[in-house]
Amino acid sequence: MDSKTAAMLAAGFVMGVGAIGPAIAIGNLVGKALEGIARQPEAAGQIQTAMFIGIAFAEAIALYALVVAFLLIFVA
Repeated sequence: MDSKTAAMLAAGFVMGVGAIGPAIAIGNLVGKALEGIARQPEAAGQIQTAMFIGIAFAEAIALYALVVAFLLIFVA
């Protein structure tokens, strides 16, 4: 196996592992936010704001994994 093939496999692995965590976190975050809104509808605005900030932070982890995958593909 040459280095380019190994870099492609590593990039795929990085994206696979790097996307699982944020996907689980975002699903859990939205589910809990919906539960909170169902319990206290008057606090929906505050809950949604906190939810969107949390989604942005979780999604940033997936974007870091994407950057690492691109570095593996194009630099290695």
